Amino acid sequence: MEIITTVSALQQFTKQQRQTGKRIGLVPTMGAIHRGHLSLVSASNEQCGETIVSIFVNPLQFGPGEDFNRYPRTLENDLELLQVAGVSAVFVPGTDEMYPAGFDTAVHIGGVTAPFEGAARPGHFDGVATVVLKLFLAAGADAAFFGQKDYQQVCVIKKMVGDLNVPVEIVMCPIIREEDGLAMSSRNRYLSGEERRKAVVLSQCLADAELMVAHYHVRSSSVICQMIQDKLQTAGLSADYVSIADPATLQEIEEIDTAAVLLLAARIGTTRLIDNTLLLYAT
Repeated sequence: MEIITTVSALQQFTKQQRQTGKRIGLVPTMGAIHRGHLSLVSASNEQCGETIVSIFVNPLQFGPGEDFNRYPRTLENDLELLQVAGVSAVFVPGTDEMYPAGFDTAVHIGGVTAPFEGAARPGHFDGVATVVLKLFLAAGADAAFFGQKDYQQVCVIKKMVGDLNVPVEIVMCPIIREEDGLAMSSRNRYLSGEERRKAVVLSQCLADAELMVAHYHVRSSSVICQMIQDKLQTAGLSADYVSIADPATLQEIEEIDTAAVLLLAARIGTTRLIDNTLLLYAT
């Protein structure tokens, strides 16, 4: 497994791999590797001849007062896990490599960035889109793999790729959960023992919503969202948003009569977690 720290070296690596006819997969991460990330690596290994993982805690996607400084950085352990997982190369650039002196460019995407995480974290998706586009250009990958847990992020990246004609396939992989249902996240390690026990209510809310739609044929978004708001409040969580939207445009919908996505964000103590599920109304 090669450790690469510069854009030029990464471009040279992918050029050499491409000459052998291999399909190249990219898994962008901010490190603190867990089983969710490794599932993306596994998907890339299955679909591509070479897998590159990037590890970069991107300052542009953190707002004032967010957790950039305390975001977990566990590079040594990350590299060990990725080595075992069969990764071909890990791209670990410094901030100066990604944003050299004089850097003054940003990617802004409208529409799908406006609600939910975009409203709660102004400028967040500009930072995400900018760094992801730079990674795509550096890696020249054929496919890039992202987790469904960050559903809106996947929508934003798909929109960017489509609008700018970026020649990369975007693959969304299923959410990987702990045994009790909590979606795996690098931020889970912020939770105290009691907070961790409370956090399971997030996935329980999603399961209840799935049941309401699929088996009890509830169609009203407001009824489902109110149920979740009440359940979160009872558990001692503070909801940032709970919403049901079109899975492609992320426009909120009032009645569920086709596929929809349920998205939520909640705070447990000082930790903010997100989760989602796809809903399908059965006639």
